[in-house]
Amino acid sequence: MKFSILITSYNKGKFIEEAIKSCIQQTYKNFEIIVMDNESVDHTDVILNKYSNQILVIKKKRISKYPAANQIDLIKKGSQICSGEIICLLDADDFFNLDKLEKLKDLFQKDINLEIIFDIPIIRNEKKTKKFFLKKKKSEYIWPTIIPTSSISIKKNLLKKSLNKILIDKYNYLEIDFRICVYTQKIIKKFLILDKELTNYRIVLDGIMANNKKFSYNWWKKRQEAHNFMFEIYKENNLDYKINLDCFFTNMINKLIKTKD
Repeated sequence: MKFSILITSYNKGKFIEEAIKSCIQQTYKNFEIIVMDNESVDHTDVILNKYSNQILVIKKKRISKYPAANQIDLIKKGSQICSGEIICLLDADDFFNLDKLEKLKDLFQKDINLEIIFDIPIIRNEKKTKKFFLKKKKSEYIWPTIIPTSSISIKKNLLKKSLNKILIDKYNYLEIDFRICVYTQKIIKKFLILDKELTNYRIVLDGIMANNKKFSYNWWKKRQEAHNFMFEIYKENNLDYKINLDCFFTNMINKLIKTKD
């Protein structure tokens, strides 16, 4: 079983070397590392050049003012290059435990019908670490557990299929992890949430969610897009997404606040 580790990057020179090292030093050795970089303007290139004989680097211009749209674009282009059967997504400011691929390989080989594995990350900031809080909600009308991008390992064929189904040309505020979690957990349903800590997720000031502070305009806008996305995905798959209180309240707030777009 071959893995493709797909690292997406923009101005993460402070962290990307740790991300790359965590891939190179994996105990399971059948993998490739592809870095999709949005033409970073910090010192990222210095780090990438240092590992040029161990990684493939693809440069691509940013396509949008929305960070989420740029990330999706990099993953879409990167998935077309990957040669591995399994694609492990990795943001450049996160890093893997060194036995992650080994554990994933055993699980995918044990269950040939398994299409995607979500592992539980350790959340890190400059001062402390904590375990990701795994919400265990069963209602069909409550969002699925949104596990960060770097904890998603998905069969290449499913990732390519997903990118054609998760409305990547709409909903600019919605990151790839939300879209994949909804589509695979609610529609495909051939997934495993592995309650083991295989990934380190770093909270940084300039991260992809940095402009989505709770109760800000962007936060409410993103929340409305999430409901609209869920409604559309459910409708396309002949499922019923009922308008609940959260959806009603979110729509009301968005009508009251000033539109920035």
